[in-house]
Amino acid sequence: MALSRVVGRLIGVRQHVVDPGGGGAPRVPRAAAAVVVGGGIAGMSAAVVLAERGVDVTVLEAAPTLGGRLGAWPEALTDGAQRNEHGFHAFFRQYYNWRSILRRVDPDLGFLKPVPGYPILSEQWPTEEFGKLPPAPPANLLALLLRSPSLRLADLSGMDRDAALPLLTYDPVRTYAEFDRMTSDELLSSLRLPDRARAMLFEVFSHSFFNHEAEMSAAELIAQFHFYLLGNPEGLAFDCPDEDYATAIWEPLTRHVEKHAGRVVTGVAAARLDREPAGWRVTATDGSSYAAGHVVLAVDPPALAALVAASPGLAAVAPELVARMPAFGRPGPPYAVARYWMDGDVRAERAVFSGVSRQPTLDSVTLYHRLENEPRRWAERTGGSVVELHAYACEPDVPADELAERMRAELTRLWPEAAGLRVRELRARVAAQAPAFTPGSNAWRPGVRTDADGLYLAGDGIATGFPSALMERSAATGILAANHILRAEGAAAEPVRSIRPRGLLAGRR
Repeated sequence: MALSRVVGRLIGVRQHVVDPGGGGAPRVPRAAAAVVVGGGIAGMSAAVVLAERGVDVTVLEAAPTLGGRLGAWPEALTDGAQRNEHGFHAFFRQYYNWRSILRRVDPDLGFLKPVPGYPILSEQWPTEEFGKLPPAPPANLLALLLRSPSLRLADLSGMDRDAALPLLTYDPVRTYAEFDRMTSDELLSSLRLPDRARAMLFEVFSHSFFNHEAEMSAAELIAQFHFYLLGNPEGLAFDCPDEDYATAIWEPLTRHVEKHAGRVVTGVAAARLDREPAGWRVTATDGSSYAAGHVVLAVDPPALAALVAASPGLAAVAPELVARMPAFGRPGPPYAVARYWMDGDVRAERAVFSGVSRQPTLDSVTLYHRLENEPRRWAERTGGSVVELHAYACEPDVPADELAERMRAELTRLWPEAAGLRVRELRARVAAQAPAFTPGSNAWRPGVRTDADGLYLAGDGIATGFPSALMERSAATGILAANHILRAEGAAAEPVRSIRPRGLLAGRR
């Protein structure tokens, strides 16, 4: 493992500085106010940085709890309340900016525990393990070729090596210029991979971004392959909190923002945004309003499009933003999450988290009673288990309970012992809030800075000029939005970091 990182560093596979920060006073030298709309990762990352630098910041979150797709809330069960969550998230170790925010409340990140292994389950082929590769390229790629039964060295002779070259030559400009109008399905088909390799190595990976291969940009797939496998020194290993997200993250971050004189308001949605001579005014659904020189809109794509549409004055001051919203506001396909409280457990050797290949609905399985303390205590008390099933991009217009039962039936084909477990409680939901990365979308995807002075965007659907994805893109864009405000007010910015900016062979094309 150490040798892998040494070799990786020699070829530039290391943490890179995107924005060095600094460049101003430690705190804003004059009174400055900002409103952050949205209390998920992006919004709270912006709020943390702004509050620390002395900006009078208010966070407005429409839901009764913070977190967005990383949210958690109390759930009333027959035998007592538990915290439920919006779905499993892997805290990968190259999430440098998100981890920087989390260090504000736990400098050692002691609440993040390593999740051993990253197995991929299949009904057709034996389980394959991806979490124990050397961390840094090119050693991880060579180990994959040597160890994986899905892609043997002999299979490389049948591949189209010219078609595979873009995976190794990611460039933040050229990749999108050349491949954004191609679908991921077309790219994968062009590789001429064995079917097993495509299913086990690529399809599971692409589903993790809440998009179907036939509807996802090939450029985005190349970018994320670079971010998670071929451009970072940390590998595919990841960690997860040992408490629910509210206890581990949102409650401590709220206290941190409030300690720095910021405000976090939940259960209040922004209804309208207006430009005023002194800045901006955000009017909420409860009739309250908030004036500030700066606004960060850190909400999911449908909510952002709806807020822009409800703010007619934006057409005059932010015409480009308004023009991008009809396309950007259409989310990716629906995703489903089902958490089961069972009266028994699956076999002891089953992994805490498993990806799933080629099932019609099921994409992942998480054993929460082996992950978080509260479900663990419940399982010890009752002899049961807490199993979460997730479909990242599922069939539309299907009720949540039906999707849950489909996923449970598919699980029993992978883990037969699950068929004998009786369901004590089920909480299932389906939503469509994740951003779409459709072919050609890079042309209209908005960035952090809008064409209106003092108005910024943040979230995992917002464009960046450096590799990032999912939780890390949310945190990074939130910090970037804060940095624009801080620099405008004469204060020092927060450093922003990412992985190697270009692919291993990018200079050879």
